[in-house]
Amino acid sequence: MQSKIVTVLSFVAAVSAHGKVTSPTPRVAGDAFKEACGTTMWNTEQSDPYGNIQGLAQQAGSSLDASKCELALCKGYKFADNTNVQSYSPGETVDFKVEIRAPHTGVANVSVVDTTSNSVIGEPLISFTNYASTKTGVAANNTAFSVTLPDSLPSNCGTAGNCVLQWWWDSAEAGQTYMSCVDFTSGSGSGSGSSGSTTPAASAAPTTLATVATPSATPSTPASGNSGASDESAATPSATPSAPASSCNKRRSSKRALRKRF
Repeated sequence: MQSKIVTVLSFVAAVSAHGKVTSPTPRVAGDAFKEACGTTMWNTEQSDPYGNIQGLAQQAGSSLDASKCELALCKGYKFADNTNVQSYSPGETVDFKVEIRAPHTGVANVSVVDTTSNSVIGEPLISFTNYASTKTGVAANNTAFSVTLPDSLPSNCGTAGNCVLQWWWDSAEAGQTYMSCVDFTSGSGSGSGSSGSTTPAASAAPTTLATVATPSATPSTPASGNSGASDESAATPSATPSAPASSCNKRRSSKRALRKRF
């Protein structure tokens, strides 16, 4: 009996609240999420929307239809459930608020994601190499920061549901990944494509799904995330090419791990 209690408590700890975006208003788990991902996951998200992707996948097990649920995109949350769509102009600055209920040292970024292809548009708008550190503490700029939209975005970002600002936090030490997505439309940019290249599923890939090994495509990134360096200096805007490149490589590796799991 005692061993069963320990098992249950361990499972609860794996899926309990840790972090999400609170502003701008992100997607939520509603009826569309319930239909795509199942009642078990929906119940979990109703009681605790701060949990990680790996815990959700563990709950679903072999019954998960990855093509419908798409945990690797906005945590599976659907545009159909969102009644809050932001309207931004190219080059506009957007203020973010994040609530972190339990820190896990890792890396994080915010990217513009094309939901129709599950790909990152251009480079991350901001990157953190030492995020929510258990060693140095959660720095002020981990929970309150600003990003600047590209001067040009694809024309399809003018249609609600096609583009999101996706916050992505990955902790190698915990083997957990967290996501929040802010739906937005963008007005008159060039409309001639993307602002930079597109990276397939870059910000949409969780790290581990319980038994899958944490990705290590770029060993230096987790190392810097655990180095104890001040988070205040770890926030890197897209002007610095090295940080986004490291982050995107890690997340492409993460996507491969996700595909193997499903």
